[in-house]
Formats: sequence, C-alpha cells, structure tokens
Amino acid sequence: MSPLVIVLALAIIQGLCEFLPVSSSGHLVLAQALFGLKEPEILLDLILHLGTLLAVFVFYRQTILVLFSELRFLPKAIISASVMKTSRQRPNFKLGLLILVGSIPTAIIGLLAQSQLEALFASVSAVGLALLTTALVLSLTAFKKSPGQRSISQMTLIDALFIGTVQGLAIAPGLSRSGLTIAMALCLGLTRELSAKYSFLLSIPAILGGLLLSYTSGHTSDLGSAYLLLGLFMAAMVGYLSLRFLTYVVDRGRLALFAPWCALAGLLAIYWGSH
Repeated sequence: MSPLVIVLALAIIQGLCEFLPVSSSGHLVLAQALFGLKEPEILLDLILHLGTLLAVFVFYRQTILVLFSELRFLPKAIISASVMKTSRQRPNFKLGLLILVGSIPTAIIGLLAQSQLEALFASVSAVGLALLTTALVLSLTAFKKSPGQRSISQMTLIDALFIGTVQGLAIAPGLSRSGLTIAMALCLGLTRELSAKYSFLLSIPAILGGLLLSYTSGHTSDLGSAYLLLGLFMAAMVGYLSLRFLTYVVDRGRLALFAPWCALAGLLAIYWGSH
C-alpha cells in the first residue's frame, strides 16, 4: 500500500477519533498493524495529534486568546500571594489556572511512565483491553441522568488534578483521552459545556508536551516531510468537524453512544492480537 494512502487513512482516523471518545491512539495502532507497518510510527502519530491540536485552536480561538490575556496576571498574583483571590474575581483567569494545574499530573505520568506506555503501542492485545476499559467508562455515564450544575466558579484545584490524572493515564493507546476526561468532569458534577471545554483545552499542553518528548527522544519516521505535512492538515480538517460533533453529543448527554464501538473494537483487537 502506498505511503500516500496510509497517511491519508491514518490522518482521517486521527481526526475522527481524537475528539470522539474512542481513542485515536488505539485506532492508530490497530490501523498501523493492519497496514503492515513493522514499527509503530510514533512521530507520525504525534504529528497527527498536532493536526487535531490545530483544530482545538481554531474551534476555541476566542477562548484561547482570552486565556492568554488573563494569564498575564499570574506572575503578579503569585508574587502578591493573591492567586486564589484573583481566580475568584476573574473566571477566565481561573480557567487558565485550572488548565495549568490539570497539566501537572499529566506531565508527571508522561515523564515517569513514558517508556512503559510507549511499549503498549506495539501490543494489539493491550490496546484491546484499554478499549474495553474505555467502553466501560463511557457506559457508566449513561447512569448519570441529570446534568451537572457546577460552573467554572465552583470548579476546584482538586477537580483539575483528578481530570489531569485520568488524562495522563490516557497516554496508553486504547484509553480515550477525551472520553475519560469528559466522563471524570461529568462525574465531578461539572456542567456538560464546561466538561467538554475543559477537556479539549487541557489537551493543548498535553499534546505539545508529547511532541516535545518525541523530538528529545529522537523518534523519526520513514515517511517524508511532505507526507507528514499532508497528514497534519488532513487531521486538522477532519478533527475540527469531529470536535463540533462531539460538543453537540456531550451537550445532549449522549456520551455513552460510543461505548458499543469501543467494546467491539476492543474485542476484535484482543482476538487479532491472540492469533
């Protein structure tokens, strides 16, 4: 199969699955195995993640600009020991602060368990088990009948740490980052809109950190730079559309709709990996 077809297929999979709670990394591992790639294309995987990160920047561009503007107050607030007071007075400052706090456990898990988690990219059976776990988590959200009522003014640093921890665990392929973080936010009683928004904004430092680790770890790709660039833009376009779709689904409390697909994909992966 030609590199062009492989890159386009993987970019579409990444764009669809990064925001839909079915684990983009898990599906990329399965697709790479199906295409007969002998070594996991970790750099390509991260380039495709960067493409979907561009989709987040476009979709939440106004919020991101406001967050950068608000976080300029952070150094002054730290020096004057008034971080919490400032966060109570400025909701967007608080959202930016909670994104920084939620990124801490993600970074710790990524740094301490990077090699172990990367090893899972070569195990189809491990991906299958992780997909089944994702299916279970998504299914549990169906039992939460009433939407959460907690807004950004009621969200705490502990909430951010919990959500950031499950994002860190979702580095393992097959565990859906968006699925686990949104499910955790909903479980904590955050509103559906805030749950989706915080999850996607929290992905920005995580993906950037993963890309940085890839370069410092010396990962390369057998594919040329033109193919990588094509994959980036294709993943960005498809990712933007899937991001819009998932926010629609979350707003209506239907996250569990994706559980059957994850369960089926997980069972097929386990069967495939054992033969």
